[in-house]
Amino acid sequence: MSLISHSRALLRLGGSLARYNSSKSAEEIKKLVTNNKVVVFMKGVPEQPQCGFSNAVVQVLRMHAVPYEAHNVLADEALRQGVKDYSNWPTIPQVYINGEFVGGCDIVLQLHQSGDLIEELEKVGIRSALLDAPPPPKQPQK
Repeated sequence: MSLISHSRALLRLGGSLARYNSSKSAEEIKKLVTNNKVVVFMKGVPEQPQCGFSNAVVQVLRMHAVPYEAHNVLADEALRQGVKDYSNWPTIPQVYINGEFVGGCDIVLQLHQSGDLIEELEKVGIRSALLDAPPPPKQPQK
């Protein structure tokens, strides 16, 4: 093995070890996801999401008037990597309900569109505001 390829291998190993050592432990993540009924790991904060996917999750949760705890992974690289390791899911945002990983933006949108999000929220004692909304006006028949 040449000196250059040996150095590259060591750098890759060092980078992997640094990521491992700089991520939050599974126990720390577990405490965060079980601290509230709904927990979101996102880029930015609910008042100012820093990516479209995080914004979409925030908007869905707002429509349902869901109380949730948000964690900004951009403010903490160890948290960002730790939550990805914990869920074995490579992307942010990540949504947890009752300590269980639900998914990211696409899955939350699918649950919302199918009505299944209302059921998942009801299982943990959260009533969706959409159940209290007046029905949409009927379209005139032709």
